[in-house]
Amino acid sequence: MIERVSKFLDEKLSTPMAKMAEQRHLRAVRDGIISTLPLIIVGSLFLIIAFFPFPEGTAIKTWLGDNAATILLPYRMTMYIMSLYAAWGIGYSLARSYKLDGVTGGILAAAAFLLTIVPESIEELGIVMPMGNLGGGGMFIAILMSIFAVEVLRFTTTKNFRITMPEQVPPSVARSFEALTPAAIIILTIGTITYYLNFDWHGVIGKLVSPLISASDTLPSAIFLMTLIGFFWSFGIHGMSIVGTVARPLWLSLLDNNSAAVAAGQAVPHIFPEQFFQAYVMIGGSGATIGLAILLALRAKSQYGKMLGKTSIVPAIFNINEPIIFGAPIVLNPVLIIPFLLTPIINIIIAWAATASGLVPKLYIAAPWVLPTPIFAFMASGGSWQAAVLGIVLIIVSILIYAPFFRVYDNNLLREELGDEAQKA
Repeated sequence: MIERVSKFLDEKLSTPMAKMAEQRHLRAVRDGIISTLPLIIVGSLFLIIAFFPFPEGTAIKTWLGDNAATILLPYRMTMYIMSLYAAWGIGYSLARSYKLDGVTGGILAAAAFLLTIVPESIEELGIVMPMGNLGGGGMFIAILMSIFAVEVLRFTTTKNFRITMPEQVPPSVARSFEALTPAAIIILTIGTITYYLNFDWHGVIGKLVSPLISASDTLPSAIFLMTLIGFFWSFGIHGMSIVGTVARPLWLSLLDNNSAAVAAGQAVPHIFPEQFFQAYVMIGGSGATIGLAILLALRAKSQYGKMLGKTSIVPAIFNINEPIIFGAPIVLNPVLIIPFLLTPIINIIIAWAATASGLVPKLYIAAPWVLPTPIFAFMASGGSWQAAVLGIVLIIVSILIYAPFFRVYDNNLLREELGDEAQKA
């Protein structure tokens, strides 16, 4: 029965979804956004520096407050304009997937995105760029413009509708002339729509995606997404690569809104950016398998369980759990799949209640995801010890949930090992 259900779900849902995640445009979006993570992580660290929770009235707190605008400049030139960098990355990745010049694809994508923004004229400063549209709020427009720009490049290339230079011309120069035709099409098309037809790209797209952003910042949505990730992992498919392809632009918008609110001295609005799941849910990796790794390392009686615990505990501390997912295995394991799906749900509910009630602050820093949970929660919250304590509490919760299933699993291994020894004797 279990095998028939597993086969049905694999054929009708998990395999088609895995193929969808590898679709050319979705893969380019995923790769382009991921390429911005170093800038997002490092840039957001300046938010920690500017607003570190030193006691009020101390000299260092006063100095940080007086110099916050200057300290935040690296943040404003990296994470604050993440969509511009993402546009280049998406364009580069998509162009390469078509075997076109990646640099040309990236430049055209960035140009198309910038052409959706109307500069403002300020008497004291001259023409200025409204940088707010370059941040997470412009991510969906960056995606659309990047795809449009590269598709124009592909069309002009496949139809040979371009300026072709003699073979003696250096390749870099030849590529520049070949890009003239797609560049002209992109600039004339997007520029005309934005500047001469007065189409408000950011206003219109913002209204269209705002329900999605609002829906992603809810408890049911958080539970659904993490359950979906766990479901795919149950069949050996990287759940985060599938769900994250669709959800990460929404999560980045939530994070960008939170970071911008902190930088502006306002209340942090959203509970569920991606950092919430990294800090409180995917502890040790998807399925909060840190609990199982600790139990295997400290309480396993079977030889295989002990060996698996020793090899998986260190990666689990740094939120890498492929050794335990495929080593136990959790994949298609009816005993371990239950806590693998249940633990994230319990952690989400506990962390949501603690955050919504104000016991812990909302997260707004893109800390490196490989940090151990208490350290990650401390950094992502801007230095809250309460967040670090919550991370420790949730590790204990994961141990308690996995414990009864671990005993069944370990006892089964032990019986198999004893049976093999008896047969050998």
